[in-house]
Amino acid sequence: MDDDLLATCSSLGFLEGDTYHKEPDCLETVKDLIRFLRGEDDRMGIRRQLGGAQILQKDLLPLVVHYHMDRPLFEAVIRLLVNLTQPALVWFGKVPTDVTGRQHYITMTSHLQEYKEAFADNKVISVLAENLYELLQLKWEERQEEDSLLIERLLLLVRNVLHIAPNPTDKGVLDENMSIHDHVLWAVHMSGLDDILKFLASSPEEQHWALHTLEIVSLMFREQSAGALVMSGKPRSEQEKAEAVTEILTMHKREQMEKQQRLRLIGSRHSRFGGTFRVQGLKSVSDEDMVYHLPLQKFESYNHDVGKQVKRRPRRKQLAQEVQLQRRSALGVRLFLQEFCHEFLENCYNRIMYTVKNSLLREQAQEHDETYYLWSLAFFMEFNRVVGFRPELVSETVQVRSFHYVERCLMNCYEMMLTAKKEEVAWARRMHLALKAYQELIMTLSVMDRSPNEKVRESANVIKSNIFYVMEYRELFVTLFRKYDETKQPLSFLRDLMETAHVFFKMLEKLCNRHGKMCVQKKYIKRKKKVKSKTSVAPVQGELTAEAKDLLWDKMSKDLDASMKAGEPVPEDVVPFDAASDVPVEEQRTEAAKRIQRALFMQQPREALGLLKAAREVWPEGGMFGTEGSHLDEELQLLHQIFNATLPGEQLAAIECRGEDKDENVLEEHEEEEFEEDEELEQSFSEKVIEKDFLFVDYIKRFANTPVVKACVLLLKNYQHNSVHINHCATKMLHRIAVDLHMDGLLFQASVFRTFQAVLDDPAVECYSELAEFAKYIVRKFFELARQNSKVFLELLFWKTPATVQQMTEGYTASQHTGSHKGSHWSDAEKEELQTLYLRYKDEAGEEKDVVDCIMEHIQDDARTRNQIIGQLIRQGLSDSVLDFKRKQGKKSLLVLWREEQEMELQHLFEDYRDSNDVMGNIMQNITAKRSRARVAAKLISMGLVNDRKELRKKRHGKACPVSSKNQKLVKDVVRDGHRTASDSDDRNGSEDGEDEDDGEDDEVEEQVPPKDRNKKRRSRDQLEVWDEKTLEKDVGFQVARQHVHNEGLSGPLAWLQMCLERTANDREEDGYGHPVPLVPLSEENEDAMENKVFQKLLCKIGLRRPEEVQESFWRIPEKLSVSKLRAVAKQLADRKMPLEDREPSDELGGDGPERRQEEKESCLVETKSQQQHNVEIDGGRTMMHDQETLLDPQNDNERPPNVESDENNRHPKRRMRAVASSESFCRRVWSKAARAVA
Repeated sequence: MDDDLLATCSSLGFLEGDTYHKEPDCLETVKDLIRFLRGEDDRMGIRRQLGGAQILQKDLLPLVVHYHMDRPLFEAVIRLLVNLTQPALVWFGKVPTDVTGRQHYITMTSHLQEYKEAFADNKVISVLAENLYELLQLKWEERQEEDSLLIERLLLLVRNVLHIAPNPTDKGVLDENMSIHDHVLWAVHMSGLDDILKFLASSPEEQHWALHTLEIVSLMFREQSAGALVMSGKPRSEQEKAEAVTEILTMHKREQMEKQQRLRLIGSRHSRFGGTFRVQGLKSVSDEDMVYHLPLQKFESYNHDVGKQVKRRPRRKQLAQEVQLQRRSALGVRLFLQEFCHEFLENCYNRIMYTVKNSLLREQAQEHDETYYLWSLAFFMEFNRVVGFRPELVSETVQVRSFHYVERCLMNCYEMMLTAKKEEVAWARRMHLALKAYQELIMTLSVMDRSPNEKVRESANVIKSNIFYVMEYRELFVTLFRKYDETKQPLSFLRDLMETAHVFFKMLEKLCNRHGKMCVQKKYIKRKKKVKSKTSVAPVQGELTAEAKDLLWDKMSKDLDASMKAGEPVPEDVVPFDAASDVPVEEQRTEAAKRIQRALFMQQPREALGLLKAAREVWPEGGMFGTEGSHLDEELQLLHQIFNATLPGEQLAAIECRGEDKDENVLEEHEEEEFEEDEELEQSFSEKVIEKDFLFVDYIKRFANTPVVKACVLLLKNYQHNSVHINHCATKMLHRIAVDLHMDGLLFQASVFRTFQAVLDDPAVECYSELAEFAKYIVRKFFELARQNSKVFLELLFWKTPATVQQMTEGYTASQHTGSHKGSHWSDAEKEELQTLYLRYKDEAGEEKDVVDCIMEHIQDDARTRNQIIGQLIRQGLSDSVLDFKRKQGKKSLLVLWREEQEMELQHLFEDYRDSNDVMGNIMQNITAKRSRARVAAKLISMGLVNDRKELRKKRHGKACPVSSKNQKLVKDVVRDGHRTASDSDDRNGSEDGEDEDDGEDDEVEEQVPPKDRNKKRRSRDQLEVWDEKTLEKDVGFQVARQHVHNEGLSGPLAWLQMCLERTANDREEDGYGHPVPLVPLSEENEDAMENKVFQKLLCKIGLRRPEEVQESFWRIPEKLSVSKLRAVAKQLADRKMPLEDREPSDELGGDGPERRQEEKESCLVETKSQQQHNVEIDGGRTMMHDQETLLDPQNDNERPPNVESDENNRHPKRRMRAVASSESFCRRVWSKAARAVA
């Protein structure tokens, strides 16, 4: 030992008999040791020296026992003990790989095990419990910071002691013996520390110690099994006795068989006279018959590999080791732990699990603390299920949110196991803990489903409906089976996975059989090609001629008239709107019209008439769908108008309804052929969520693959070490694949047959009768197929896919022309024909036709598409890229350069049509030199006539024209309303459909949006373009909005708004340019006005921009509003052409005369270059404050008393009072018990 360290340790004190005497400077000596440890290096020299000198056993623990009343000394010693008992991995970071570091790690681990043995003393634990009890007696207002710190250190010390791993050489590691860990647990029980832990878990005032308490409880049960703990102290049942007898008989039969085999190998003669034999047909190294020198009895087990060196398996391919150590403690310890579990479930489980879950979700815990939550969930729910299921004891974790949280933890561990290669073993263990928790949730749900209580069964049905509906819960097992890695995950993980999947399949199959069909959620990622074309998509009329539509309508009208006269009922169960959609019902009128038109195209006039009547009841105003009491002739006229209408988004409805070009890829291919050279092509990905009917057979088909079969076979290889239930689960999984799906060919593999051979040759084969029968069935199917296909013996060497199984059973050419890739197969003759045609026409292609067009005209197979031909040309090496076959534009050429007279013409056209509704449309129609819309828009921007492409969009008004009669202007209303609804829907849903276009006519002038900005909420489309002063005077909507603001008594905020617009106009006139200026209300009256819907409507009429959802908090004056427009609006706001009797003198200035006007001037925010950044910070600060207020909302953190069966009971005042009273009585009972134990 180092001299300084030795001198310091000698100054602590000495032990005389059973009494320890401290030195006068003992406190300073303890602090010196703490400073020594603070400067510890990576070799841990000081810790190893202190452990070798047994300072903790001989000095520190006696100081705790004899001088615990000396508060400063006691706190310093506890602090030193917490430092010394920390796990070795905390200091080393990971297990060292070098020899010296590994030796230091082993030394530190042995010292920690000696420390744990020293703590297995009732006196030490009793002193810790007594001091902890005294500290917890202090009320919150009486506790000092040092008291809370000492409580935490005492809990950490207990945690560190229990965390020390057991010594493998301990004499008490055998079952029923007292190990060191059992001694520590018994000391905890005798000192009353377990009662203090239960109090900390159940008391609402000590919730901040919940994570420490749960961690200590999990370490107490680290070597225990919930099922074995329940049976402690109880006689074994008849079933358990029968299972034990069967196991003993199986072991006896296997031992007798092995003994007989050894006897057969022993010949009658002496081994030296065994003889020498020649084996015919088996060549040796010299190409002669092999000479055999051993007895004939051993020839059956002869192997050429005998005597050879066994090939070493690489470390990266070695099987994962089991790390879970379970043992049966002494009976007294098990009974104490059993009683602890009962009381913990009765009074503590729900509260502590709720508190810990909130801490984890709010990220108030340390890293990986969720493992203790997952372990506690699995252990105590299993204990409750085995001892006699009571749902009210585990109500906190039996809910859909628990399923979601555990599933997220499971997938997060899986992802980290793949990415963090250096810590993959640790992440695999955490993943196993999450799987155990998910397994117990599934098991508990299965028990609830079989409960005799009807309410419990109803609750189980509700949870099952949610679990089976969501796709992630169903696909979880598919992912875990397919991604199982035996080198990272132990065999126990596969056993738990197989058992969990078996129970999940049983519940799912039972639910499907009960309800027939079940509706579930399905998600898929839709990949679309988003095209910005200069011409809109061809309408329906381009696909159906006018004559064809007239003939179709005549036929449908006659059928409908005849059916109505015959008295056939019209469907009344149709719903014209989607109640689950986020779009309001009033805005779904266009969708209803689209559905009516779609039904007419599908030649379903009665369904269309039913939709029309249902839509009339939902939207009776306006007469769009007719009026009440309409006759059949009027309804037919409405249907005829809808049938001929061109609805937005329904241009391809006729194609889809007639069943043509249903393949989306073919449709996109057809569109691409029509696009010109200057069109922009983008790709977008959007996740779609749909509902579909669920079939259990289709779900099982997801498991018919090689990884799942490999996992089941790997589990069956250890059939002797598996339980009967695990073997049954694995056999049932293979039975579903081989028998139910007729995929027995997946099991035609040599390793599978070797496993079946070992099962059939086992002397205790009657104990595995189910597995033996399945093995015979598979072998019989194999030989039946071998009679038809002799190549199946070669297939034994390979794992197979379902496609290979189909070829093996139906013929190796049977599946080449079947399935979804029917056109992807090219025969040798077709490949040669394609090559010949390509070489013939590659030099003859002109501007109108390329080489692919020529090939499509002369190829024999007319079903070949352009993409298939191009793909095959690339695969055959005749071309390098798809770009080689890009269509040419023909003779059409677009002008690039702009002459001076063309620029003048463009400027005059813009000035003439700048106030029209469609500026770009009028310019493109009247311009002399024809150019693309994109180049015209770019030239307008470069000339400074517009600042943004968005100013060139077609203007849309807020209100539709009123319908004068029930049949007039129906088509115009539907089209206009559809455009408005589509734009509003895009505002709310962002890029849900992967498209950012406003309309087919505006696609080419809208600038390209970066992918990261496509999901942002767009600006409101209900803003009106601000005209000059005369236009504002004639704008009825603006005047009405202003009048409503005055009627609301908002004259003061209106004057403030007018001053803000005037100041902004002056600033933009001085600077020559403008920026978006936020309107910051500094007075309470203005702030209330900005939240008033009437005032907001006026702001929209003016053209002000709403704030963004997250990044902004204030309305803004957009930069596109010019100085003249701002002044025109301000002048109209200041105009007082309203009746004088409706106003008060003070309202004209928004307050009390000039003072109020001066106050509003001071409160108006005049935005300058130096102030803009400050305003952004204000917006961000307010947003952050709003987020913090949301997180700190006390309503989100309601405390619930333990054993609350439902939220209804929690809301009821009397029931809540009874629950709180029971919790307080339990706390008092625990306190009294702890006080007696400490005394």
